[in-house]
This record gives sequence, C-alpha cells and structure tokens, in this order.
Amino acid sequence: MIPADSPARAYIGLGSNLDDPISQVRAGLSLLGSLPGARVLRCSSFYRSAPVGLTAQPDFINAVCELSTALDPSALMQALLGIETQRGRVRDVPGGPRTLDLDLILYLSAQGEIIRRQEPGLTLPHARLHERAFVLYPLSEIAPDLDIPGRGRARDLLAGCAGQGIARVSKD
Repeated sequence: MIPADSPARAYIGLGSNLDDPISQVRAGLSLLGSLPGARVLRCSSFYRSAPVGLTAQPDFINAVCELSTALDPSALMQALLGIETQRGRVRDVPGGPRTLDLDLILYLSAQGEIIRRQEPGLTLPHARLHERAFVLYPLSEIAPDLDIPGRGRARDLLAGCAGQGIARVSKD
C-alpha cells in the first residue's frame, strides 16, 4: 500500500457499449472517486468509438481519467474489477459488449515514476494503449505530454491511430 500522504496517480480508461453507455461511464467515474484514498483529478471528454476486434457490436463510449490514489497497482486493479461487477459486467465473450470496462492504463508513483508490472491480470503500462484511438484521444486531451514508456508522448502517438473510428461526444 502506498502511504496516504504521498498518493500515486493512475490513468484509467473507461468504456461501455451497453445499458446507456454514457450513464455507465458517468457511474464508473463516480465510483472511482468513491474508492478509499482516491480522488478523480481530471477526466477527458467522452468519445464514441467503433469496436476493435469483435466488430459486430454497438459503438463504445470511452473516456480517460486521472486518479490520485493511495492504492497500489494490484489493489487498484482489484477495485476496478469490483466496480465493473457492481455495474453488471459479465465476461462471457472476450472483446464483446460490456456495461462497463475499466482499464488501468498507466500508474505513476508518488515521485512521478511510471510503474511497470507484468503479473496475471495486470500489465503496466497497458500493453496496447499506444495502438488504440479510444485510449489515446482522451488521454491526449488530459495529459498530452505524458510519456508512454518506449513509445513517446501521448499526443505524438495519435498519428498511428489514423483511420480508427472515433469522435468526441457530449456527456449529456
């Protein structure tokens, strides 16, 4: 556990394409802010994105938030899975439709160092964040100069996502 007097920062990707996706993402943001020792610092606009992989499903609503947290990466990941379950997430089709998806995409120590992890159920930084418009566009909105280890700044990676269907939408 990271001491409460020196919170870490985490970037969380949120997505939904079932059961009123905008409301699901809003609820996810609210629940993130209610985690013990956590506070949502910034949140991107919402984006509508085409599904990746399994394309025969509705478009997604996505966002990224920056969270101040006293939880270590593993505990935070468990908390994210708990929120998904609370919002009705069922993992029956890999890459399939979902009520709420919460991805821990980056985790920075209290000293600002990007934490790297490779363990069952958690890879930090997120393995495909540099390839996905639905992560990079909202991330670049709130942290354009954030360095993705081995890849470059978030905003500079957007060019690699050209052609992926994504558009900013109202949160209403």
